[in-house]
Amino acid sequence: MENFKSGFVAIIGRTNVGKSTLINTLVGEKIAAMANKVQTTRTAIKGIVNRKNSQIIFIDTPGIHKPKTKLNKTMVETSFSTILDADLVLFLIEATSKDIGKGDRIILDKIKESKRKTILLINKIDLVEKEKLLNLIDIYSKEYNFEAVIPISATQVKYKEVILDEIEKNLKEGPAYYNIEEYTDQTLRQLAEETIREKALQLLDQEVPHGIYIEVEKMNLRKNKKNEEIYDVEANIYCLRKSHKGIIIGKNGEMLKRIGRAARIEMEKNFGVKINLKTWVKVKEDWQENDSIVNKFKV
Repeated sequence: MENFKSGFVAIIGRTNVGKSTLINTLVGEKIAAMANKVQTTRTAIKGIVNRKNSQIIFIDTPGIHKPKTKLNKTMVETSFSTILDADLVLFLIEATSKDIGKGDRIILDKIKESKRKTILLINKIDLVEKEKLLNLIDIYSKEYNFEAVIPISATQVKYKEVILDEIEKNLKEGPAYYNIEEYTDQTLRQLAEETIREKALQLLDQEVPHGIYIEVEKMNLRKNKKNEEIYDVEANIYCLRKSHKGIIIGKNGEMLKRIGRAARIEMEKNFGVKINLKTWVKVKEDWQENDSIVNKFKV
């Protein structure tokens, strides 16, 4: 196709700034786990947007935070390495910031170092007055020559086309890397793990820290008696402590049932088939320092 453009776009920002919400809005599908917690995204998830004249491949990165474990260190390294691999960077900050904070400064320095074309997105504009927003735009514009500065609210679809148009404008001519029917390069197994983890984080609220890890052990497609397709999914929810296990299971197993029910409904909606989901909770105290697990989060 003549003048067709394509490229890889990294979305980078501090933890909890709204990156996963943004990527889900832009892609129009549920690919990144959304929960109001630090470190919701652990891997560089790709979301694919196919437009008439372009294919945009988004890389959602783990939020930048101070690493305390081997897992956290891997996550931060993953975020910074995607800047170097990307054709374009979307740097997401919060409109409520009065100045360039410590975390944003680290990211900004990495962008400067990489000299990558970058679009600055200022999220949560509904929370600030126009004067404060203009002041923030001025501060950042003096720091780096951004291709564009776009104030947005990541939850609102009306900003989607504005962002996509600006991205397309900044991409080079190139081929479609993926089939136009695809919207992510994640496997169904990975999507199932993401969904279970998101529901666990949402329902457990502040009771259990981020020390949970989901592993789908079995995922088989079969037909039931009515000749309908159904996926049998068996998953382990690993936690760091025995006390956490009790909280995740809940009184009479109620919490685990709620997590399973919410995850099943979401998966059925996303996969378009019936799901038979079974979950178990197991304690694995050292998983955040376990190389074989941590390596799964590397790009």
